Amino acid sequence: MSDLKIGMQLGYWGAAPDPQMLRMAQEAERLGYDAIFTAEAWGSDVFTPLAWIGAHTERIRLGTAVAQLSARTPTATAMAALTLDHLSKGRVILGLGVSGPQVVEGWYGRPFGKPLARTREYVDIIRQVMARQAPVTNDGEHYPLPYTGEGAWGLGKPLKPITHPLRADLPIFLGAEGPKNVALAAEIADGWLPLYYSPYRQEVYADQIAEAKPGFEIMQGITITVCDDIEAGLMPVKQYLAFYIGGMGAKKHNFHTELMARMGFEVEARKIQTLFLEGKKDEAVAAVPSSFADEISLVGPIERIRDRLDAWRETPVTSLLVATHDPEQLRSFAELVMG
Repeated sequence: MSDLKIGMQLGYWGAAPDPQMLRMAQEAERLGYDAIFTAEAWGSDVFTPLAWIGAHTERIRLGTAVAQLSARTPTATAMAALTLDHLSKGRVILGLGVSGPQVVEGWYGRPFGKPLARTREYVDIIRQVMARQAPVTNDGEHYPLPYTGEGAWGLGKPLKPITHPLRADLPIFLGAEGPKNVALAAEIADGWLPLYYSPYRQEVYADQIAEAKPGFEIMQGITITVCDDIEAGLMPVKQYLAFYIGGMGAKKHNFHTELMARMGFEVEARKIQTLFLEGKKDEAVAAVPSSFADEISLVGPIERIRDRLDAWRETPVTSLLVATHDPEQLRSFAELVMG
């Protein structure tokens, strides 16, 4: 039975900055949380809040979950990561993800095709920047360096970063759902940020992570709700699932729907998606099986949660990432997970 670490997922901002962000980050550090993560969608970016948090903390690791590939070129992402790593004295975890076609093509105006090949090139370029052993080059089709395509002046030359990275081995994690994406994470990354993981269905990803190198970290976001009424406690989880499975993607291409199907709930996943896309959102929430919501969260009385934490300790997951705006919950979660 392995020890579990605990981290915090701040996510991305809504209509305005999160007024609790700094207070919660400092409290998480005081309580011994291992890492704090931010996110980005199509509003607040993923790096700037971490810089602010890093300036007001000393030890907690600072992670992106995730920096979207299409938001920046690989070298721009490497520049942001190496800069923040210096300023925070080596606390950065660079979590990367491809996002989805609606965001990539609708917000960033970039093609979504060939996400696996794009990710492989992206990570390789960042590794080159961090190693700083030679000028950075790439002959792949997605991020050619130097660029010689349409509109090029033909004057580009390979460059090394001016600033020497603090760490050549700055950890890179991948947010991945599909089997091939997860296998890629195990092959080229230092860690994996799953969307959903069930300790009761470890076979879903067992083959993909079997060849991961020693020290490979898996950080799983999870909802923890201490309550007596389990069904009521699962309702926020069901609402979240219905939104992602039903609406975060197109009818024919929704990675979240496909993941739920692979986890043994294909009929239910398709029903949720159909209801949500028909505008029947309450019915979509009701269609989320309690058993599925329960497997990927920790809900119920304290003793039930402690018992179910044992199942997580029997998995390859190394850290649970919690989300809350309540300092008291931060303390409760730390006591539950770390004892």
